[in-house]
Amino acid sequence: MMGGGMLFRIVAFALAVLTLALPILGGPLAGSGIGISPYLANIIGQIATFALLAIALDLIWGFAGVLSLGHGLFFALGGYLIAMHMLKDGYVNAGVVPDLMTFMGWTDLPGYWAFFESFPYAAALILILPGLLAFAYGWMSFRSRVSGVYFAIITQALTYVAMLLMFRNDTGFGGNNGMTGFVSLLGLQMGAPQTAVWLATASTAATLVAFLLCGRLVRSPYGRMLIAVRDDEARLRFLGYDPVWPKLAAWTLSGVIAAIAGALYVPQVGIINPRLLSPEVSIEIAVWVALGGRGTLSGAVIGAVVISALKFWLTGFAPDLWPFILSLLVLLVVVGLPNGLTDLRLPFWRRARDDR
Repeated sequence: MMGGGMLFRIVAFALAVLTLALPILGGPLAGSGIGISPYLANIIGQIATFALLAIALDLIWGFAGVLSLGHGLFFALGGYLIAMHMLKDGYVNAGVVPDLMTFMGWTDLPGYWAFFESFPYAAALILILPGLLAFAYGWMSFRSRVSGVYFAIITQALTYVAMLLMFRNDTGFGGNNGMTGFVSLLGLQMGAPQTAVWLATASTAATLVAFLLCGRLVRSPYGRMLIAVRDDEARLRFLGYDPVWPKLAAWTLSGVIAAIAGALYVPQVGIINPRLLSPEVSIEIAVWVALGGRGTLSGAVIGAVVISALKFWLTGFAPDLWPFILSLLVLLVVVGLPNGLTDLRLPFWRRARDDR
């Protein structure tokens, strides 16, 4: 049973409990001994979006065998689109002039910002644009049989090109400074304690839904097709199956999930800039999945949670150490744990490995 097993159920249960408990612990019980602060809710929400992003990469890498080093592109695209909505909404409905207009000396926003004050419009674009981008890129690459390290390098290059584009001030996306100064989202004031709890709850709920849906997907006949593509694509072609469309569907879905993660992440950190498109961000996503154990979904979630929590903890007092810690984790996975934490001789991890 792929993607199932005891560990899968434990992770799903933990996400469900967290989703139900956050509004209570951060709401009526916020001031009590067992309540949580808005700051802690914000950290939980950010980590949940990272877990969602890891699920997206694990779907295409762990089950279809397609390594992407450019998932930061879809993550940032979702973030930029929700940032455009929040800035345009604040400009139209609250009269708050975006910093990028002041910086560029513009009297109005560019034409492609039209209708972004509408949340349904922005939400539709968050689903459609990354999907179209992933479909177009995947269609060209998979039909040309670009795979392996070549595909990974091209995804990284594509993300780097997007980063250079976003650094330009005249593109209308904030340039080097990015976008910040968000006022509200769906009527909730940014910076308010209840907004932090709401966003964290939405992030854990989205992660739970994606986790369950992807788990069901990889257990279906389509999931077995993905496994076959990963394990021996040449034999699959020899038997008369076309691996392009299964890979393309998984790749497109993965890009959309990553964009949703970005759209949930940016309101919680209050800023987006081109650094989200930097190569190290996409590489770090791959490290989450590799450390947790690719091809298990639950491993991707745990890898993202463990590494992100470690990063939050370390950056509080020794931020310069993080690049070295990340490098050591990469070496640990490559040399000692090629299947991630599932290589550890712990009952849950061993069960997850056996269930793959």
